[in-house]
Amino acid sequence: MKKIAVVLFVLQTALFAQKQSVEPTWLHRDVYALREHSDGLSSSSCHYTPIFGEGDEESRFPLSIARFGELKVDPQGVCPVVAYSRQEELYFVRDGGGVLHYEEESHALAVNDFTYVAPTVRHSVSNPYNQLLRLILVTARIPSDTTIAPPGELIVANLGQLREQTVEGHPNSVLYKLLIGPRTAMRDRINATYTVADFFLMDFAPAGTNFPHHHETAEEIYLVLDGEGKIAAGGGMDGIEGLRPAKAGDAYYFRPNCTVGFYNQNTPGAKAHVLAVRAFVPMPKNPD
Repeated sequence: MKKIAVVLFVLQTALFAQKQSVEPTWLHRDVYALREHSDGLSSSSCHYTPIFGEGDEESRFPLSIARFGELKVDPQGVCPVVAYSRQEELYFVRDGGGVLHYEEESHALAVNDFTYVAPTVRHSVSNPYNQLLRLILVTARIPSDTTIAPPGELIVANLGQLREQTVEGHPNSVLYKLLIGPRTAMRDRINATYTVADFFLMDFAPAGTNFPHHHETAEEIYLVLDGEGKIAAGGGMDGIEGLRPAKAGDAYYFRPNCTVGFYNQNTPGAKAHVLAVRAFVPMPKNPD
């Protein structure tokens, strides 16, 4: 009887352990397989599809990024007016054109435009044209102990205005366009953020890579815009153990200290572009 009791106890313990959710170090989403989610961003003509964050099945992650998703605005469509007291927002236009309403100001949006919306600013997007407007939206939380300055002027820029460049610590086989970064820096086209460390585009040459690496105090999201290759997600510092196929529409989330990287195909003429955002994550205070 004792043996039976021990066996039952072991089985119960194993089943209980299986039911416990293990916090993932990375997440993958196929953007083309996702469905729209109705929330404060949505209307009958404005549709939000969560990729990571609010509305996603693993809404506990990311940690600092509240939303990373796709916003589609129908022809002649209008999105609700929103404002966030302690969140900043980034937009990147994938397809079509529209208008960004920023308090009392309005600014036209075109393909490959990107912009930053400061906290407390009332804003919305509309589409006065006959073609679908599609944007990537990123919303990041600002820590409660961070002082927020009055909103600056609206800046809308375009990828075509930026030169490609190398970034220190990464090989020359990947070139960067630096879109939006911290208000305390001068590196990016728009320097305005509090939580977002970098919002950037990577252009990979054939067999190009940014080498697997990790960030101790930041989380990161990759969205493959075009091309094919392999994503390094977890699996040790060299990334080799964690290589996974990646194609257009694949999105990956990486927690702090998770190995992250991309390898492009090693074939003549192969190109790949990855849109990425990295955000600072507040570290727990040491009780000692």
